Amino acid sequence: MSARHVLVLGGARSGKTGFAERLALGGGLRPAYLATAESLDAEMRERVESHRRLRAGRFETIEEPLALAEALERAATDTRHDVILVDCLTLWITNLLGAGRDVAKAVEELATTLAKLESTRVILVSNEVGLGIVPDNPLARMFRDLAGSTHQRMAEICDDVYFVVAGLPMTLKGTLPGQN
Repeated sequence: MSARHVLVLGGARSGKTGFAERLALGGGLRPAYLATAESLDAEMRERVESHRRLRAGRFETIEEPLALAEALERAATDTRHDVILVDCLTLWITNLLGAGRDVAKAVEELATTLAKLESTRVILVSNEVGLGIVPDNPLARMFRDLAGSTHQRMAEICDDVYFVVAGLPMTLKGTLPGQN
């Protein structure tokens, strides 16, 4: 039987990462945390350090801001990992845009990689940014559109999709663990 991949969406500070971490820790003995954030300023460096401290001892942390599909494939072939939590897709998209990469191509590479990973569960976390006002500039609109199309593509592939609001997960596809 193949692993059930998961997509967890939510707004900023919605509780989506905490929910995803609980899923990873509850469903795996050897979880890895694939982080896409880059420490480009002092505030972000402190944020990343804080997250590293919180994960210490619970997850092996792998950091990769751009080559997500390749990092995911490497982590999945490492027998120390039976669950990989990816946090987050929207930061990854931001990194790709900043590096001048083709986001649509990278998303398809990620989709192809996920389809091949049958023995390692992958939990993807991402910010839902399409619920607010229409952004006032072309770059922000492009980012919102790319995030939306990425979410749709990942939702096609994932067996379970959750939307987290105020720390409460809503099931969009599949079932919550422990429910039938």
